[in-house]
Amino acid sequence: MWAQNESIMHGEKHLISIVGATAIGKTALSIKLAKHLNAEIISCDSRQFYREMTIGTAVPSADELASATHHFIQNRSIVDSYNVGQFEKDALEKIYELFQKNNVVIMVGGSGLYVDAVLKGLDYFPEVKPEIRENLNQELKENGIASLQKQLKELDIESYNSIEIENPHRIIRALEICIGAEKPYSYYKNKPKQQRDFTPINIGITADREIIYNRINQRVDIMMDEGLLDEVKELHPYKKLNALQTVGYRELFQFLDDEITFDFAITEIKKNTRRFAKRQNTWFKRDKTIKWFDFEEDSREIISYINSKL
Repeated sequence: MWAQNESIMHGEKHLISIVGATAIGKTALSIKLAKHLNAEIISCDSRQFYREMTIGTAVPSADELASATHHFIQNRSIVDSYNVGQFEKDALEKIYELFQKNNVVIMVGGSGLYVDAVLKGLDYFPEVKPEIRENLNQELKENGIASLQKQLKELDIESYNSIEIENPHRIIRALEICIGAEKPYSYYKNKPKQQRDFTPINIGITADREIIYNRINQRVDIMMDEGLLDEVKELHPYKKLNALQTVGYRELFQFLDDEITFDFAITEIKKNTRRFAKRQNTWFKRDKTIKWFDFEEDSREIISYINSKL
């Protein structure tokens, strides 16, 4: 065991955030750090919250969960309504509670928006009437995305130029604020946020793209061997719930509904997980505060870097 920095017990509060693509090894590293620092772990994976989703979300094993104290793992049901704003509030409460025992807390997960919510805070928007979104979804169905793009260009040119203009969910979100709040969506973006009473230490785990993709393919095969199809069969009656709009579940629902073959479903799971990993890397690479380490890096090097920051 390596020498611990004295600031672990005295002085500044530090939140160690471990990020990276799916299947890169974040869980294993977080447990090593938790043991070394005698710290507890906050899970920041937006699908591991749900107790009914175990295999397809790569929830840490029983041994892993027993080797370090974890929070926000399978603590909710898929039928619960839960969002990033609620998680920000719950996670911060738990983090400040844990700081009463130890000046270091570890947060691990690949859900970029949820990580940012804890570290930086969210942009907050006024409530708008749900029928506005319903009307916009109806317009999308009847007139296509071009009609919504035209509206957004007229109401909020700044958002039109900055958001994913081919993504109907993003356009509808921006438009419902423009219409419901009678101010541009961009007006509410990037406002000053409440300062955090801790110092983040941001660690990223990475590897060559081919290595990440191979690890993803292997993980999917392991999930299938562990019984993912049976897990999905049990959840099939709930397939329309938001929590289950998730890679691995969505494709196997299509198989169970005779829309695609079993082999094609597995191919699609692997392909869509690789795409998800690419989006994760794109999200995290924007953050220049993250110190990146290769997935095969000796954990002592990572601990040495963390100790230099504590």
